[in-house]
Amino acid sequence: MGGTIAKLARAGHDVLLLDMTDGEPTPFGSPALRAVEAANAAKLLGVRRQLLGLPNRRVEHTVAARHLVAGVIRTNRTDMMFVPYPEDAHPDHRAVTRIAEDARFDAKLTKIDLPGEPRYPKWLFHYWCTHLRIVPQPSFLIDTSDCTGVKRDAILAYRSQFVDNPNSNQVPEWIAAADRFMGSRIGTQAAEPFFAREPIGLSDIACLV
Repeated sequence: MGGTIAKLARAGHDVLLLDMTDGEPTPFGSPALRAVEAANAAKLLGVRRQLLGLPNRRVEHTVAARHLVAGVIRTNRTDMMFVPYPEDAHPDHRAVTRIAEDARFDAKLTKIDLPGEPRYPKWLFHYWCTHLRIVPQPSFLIDTSDCTGVKRDAILAYRSQFVDNPNSNQVPEWIAAADRFMGSRIGTQAAEPFFAREPIGLSDIACLV
C-alpha cells in the first residue's frame, strides 16, 4: 500500500509505519542494512517509522505483543489502522494481523498498565499482502496513479531484497502490474485494494471515483 501511504502523507496526515520485526535474516541483508533501507523508504514516502522488535519468523499472537502495539496506538493517538490481509501462507503475517486487531481493542481499556491515554481507532482496514496465489475482491480501491513513482522508489530502497536478490528482483514489476490491473477496475492508471469488515460511511457521493 505504498501509494496510499504516500498519498496520505502528501495530504498532511501523520503516518506511522510500525515495523513489527527488522525482517532479518535474509539472504542478502543484515539488521544494520535493513535499518538503513527502512529509513530511506520512510523518507521517500514522507512518513515516520518505528521498530517494535518482535523476532522475525517467530512472531506470535500473545498478550505481551498485543500490549506493545496497544501502547503505540495510545501514545500516537491513532485514528486509523491498516493491517495485513488475514488470509496468508506466512505465519508472521497472520500473527501480526491478529496482534494488531486485538491491540485495537486493548488500547481502549482503562485501568491497564499501558502508556498513553485510552484510545480506540475508529477505522481498521486490511491491505493486500499475502503469499497465497489468490485474486482479491476488495471492499474498495484507492486511486494511486499520482504515486506510482514514489512507491516504486520506496520498494527499490530495499536493495538487499528487490535489487541484489535474484530470486525476488522481479517483485517490483509484479506489484506494478497488480496496481495497473486494480486501476483498470476503476478507470485509473493504478490503484491499491483494501478490505473492510465494518461499514464505510461516505459524507458525499461525489467522493466516488
